[in-house]
Amino acid sequence: MSGGVEWAVHCCVVLTAARGPVPAARLAELHDVSGSYLAKQLQSLARAGLIHSVQGHAGGYALTRDPADITVLDVVTAVDGATPAFVCTEIRQRGPLATPAEACTRPCPVHRAMAAADDAWRASLRSVTIADLAQMVTDDNGPSALLAVRQWLD
Repeated sequence: MSGGVEWAVHCCVVLTAARGPVPAARLAELHDVSGSYLAKQLQSLARAGLIHSVQGHAGGYALTRDPADITVLDVVTAVDGATPAFVCTEIRQRGPLATPAEACTRPCPVHRAMAAADDAWRASLRSVTIADLAQMVTDDNGPSALLAVRQWLD
């Protein structure tokens, strides 16, 4: 998973606290990250329809829907794509003891194990929403945590 995923998820959580659109430069400053690299992550989120850009003096980025309707998997997929973490190359069909292709009627045990792990990972990320993360921030740091973010953004 790329570092951009972490940045994008944090930005989505921050946007739950914002009263209006937040400029990319402000989000980059808040997280002390590269503005140009963060802009790429925000563009990926916008292409996926998770945030939208508002033009003008009071412009910036805002969530497109309720944070309870955006999962962490949505953000991961927007930034890194939907490609599985493991890509089978059918290594069992190579080398001096290669299994003939016609004998490979189902994925090998390694492929099955990796696919099951990928499915579990995706299910776990699908079960956590941006609203859940915002609540966890409040639970971990108190009700003033996201209020402080809102005040800093204003």
